[in-house]
Amino acid sequence: MSLSTILTPSIEKAIQTLFDVTIDKIEFQTTRKEFEGDITMVIFPLLKLVKCNPVELGNKIGNYLVENVPEVARFNVVSGFLNIVIADSYYLNFFNEIKSVEKFGFVAPSANDKAVMVEYSSPNTNKPLHLGHVRNNLLGYSVAEIIKASGKKVYKTQIINDRGIHICKSMLAWQKFGNGETPESTGLKGDKLVGNYYVAFDKAYKAEITELIEAGKTEEEAKKQAPIIIEAQEMLLKWEAGDEAVKTLWKTMNQWVYDGFAISYKNLGVNFDSFYYESNTYLLGKDVVQIGLEKGIFEKDPDGSVWIDLTDEGLDRKIVLRSDGTAVYMTQDIGTAIQRVKDMPDVGGMVYTVGNEQDYHFKVLFLILKKLGFEWASNLFHLSYGMVDLPSGKMKSREGTVVDADDLMQEMTDTAQKIAEDLGKLDTYSDEEKSKLYNTIGLGALKYYILKVDPKKRILFNPEESVDFAGNTGPFIQYTYARIQSILRKADFDLNAISGITEIHEKEKELVKQLELFPEVIQNAAHNHSPALIANFTYELVREYNSFYQAVSILGETDLNKKIFRVQLSRKVADVIADSFSLLGINVPERM
Repeated sequence: MSLSTILTPSIEKAIQTLFDVTIDKIEFQTTRKEFEGDITMVIFPLLKLVKCNPVELGNKIGNYLVENVPEVARFNVVSGFLNIVIADSYYLNFFNEIKSVEKFGFVAPSANDKAVMVEYSSPNTNKPLHLGHVRNNLLGYSVAEIIKASGKKVYKTQIINDRGIHICKSMLAWQKFGNGETPESTGLKGDKLVGNYYVAFDKAYKAEITELIEAGKTEEEAKKQAPIIIEAQEMLLKWEAGDEAVKTLWKTMNQWVYDGFAISYKNLGVNFDSFYYESNTYLLGKDVVQIGLEKGIFEKDPDGSVWIDLTDEGLDRKIVLRSDGTAVYMTQDIGTAIQRVKDMPDVGGMVYTVGNEQDYHFKVLFLILKKLGFEWASNLFHLSYGMVDLPSGKMKSREGTVVDADDLMQEMTDTAQKIAEDLGKLDTYSDEEKSKLYNTIGLGALKYYILKVDPKKRILFNPEESVDFAGNTGPFIQYTYARIQSILRKADFDLNAISGITEIHEKEKELVKQLELFPEVIQNAAHNHSPALIANFTYELVREYNSFYQAVSILGETDLNKKIFRVQLSRKVADVIADSFSLLGINVPERM
């Protein structure tokens, strides 16, 4: 139970008793650092109801609370603010309640609650995952874990863009230039091999465009008339017509990519409960368009195309079916959303992890689904995020200038290795232990650096800065966790043999206050779809712990009760660090 929950009825009673006034709401805030206090009541709103000097008013309420509320030790009044000091007994009782609770702050889902489906990753099968996909996957996975911890059942899913002209480009380039090579024959991951042919297509296409321009064509004509793009378009038509040879090649090359993706996902530490494929969903939604026409939600133009007019909603007219009867992406997304609820009837909401360039698309999609009358449509959320830039600039897939996700993860591990070796504290580690530690630190640095930033903000990613062992970084937090594990290994006494603690050090109190915030932080992070709230809570917890570690003796304390309490407190802090980092998909090392 939070302090505000405990204090509210007592303050209401104080105001009723002292001034014969009923108040609707009491405003609390965190006590400013320069004043003594754990929680502050704002007096000013009361002055409209009670004709009194604010300092006198605060003193009267404060005295009432000290006399009648055991949790209140003392108070001070500064202008229109009542700073309340909470008794040590409150923090001791709270800590004793939570110290043995596993997954403190996590809420188990209720059997009757609707589930939430979180979509993330959603790559194309013509190239490997890159830095942009890394942010997408880390955000989607973390938000899914946070929503789950807040008390909801969660399904993780993705839709794979496995059809279209971009897929045919890789297929055609492989046919032309591949000489039958495979992932096995080249030793390359399948997604990288296919990605190489996407780049090869673009190179050949540009060469043909240049040739045609030199022969007198305009650039626009050259782009349309280049033989290789015409061949790719013909291949797409064959795919849509079910041509057996094209379909076989498509299945083979896509499987190479899926096998490659599986390795990347495993290394990144993300997973999925289900997969949707655009090749299976691109016809979905066409039947819904007919229903929408009958309901008057959609309208048909003279050329046979079908639209929805959203100008009254501040948007524009949006096409949902072309004049030739083919679907557009919006139609597919409408159909896929409906299909997902059919597949998982307990789904009552969805989160789409997609970059902010699609903000408008999702506004329109959600509005259409609401107009179609689906109850769950009011629980749809676009987890919109900014792009990730590098100091060297933007990435372009077709030109082969992307930052490959596998290469990035390896670079992070290598950077962690270099820094750890420079610090020179791993002499007793086996090679296997070292390798695991480098990976834990490197990936922890990458994930934390990306997730500590509000999703909506653009990120300039600096690998070296992210692996710093000081400041607001993953390795700094991991190091604190490892430091606590070292304390716990050295604590060769019974941690339950404690009695008679009635007072705690100010630094201990600050730590317990920070721990007390964790359940609310999880709920807020779930509500706001923001792993940054978890990341920054964890950093503040670690800062408080390091301040505590510097201020008091732990294992060197001569009073056994105090020593036991401090080790118990350290252990609980470590548990919460590990649990909060698990919500970010980050592992913690036992030793560093």
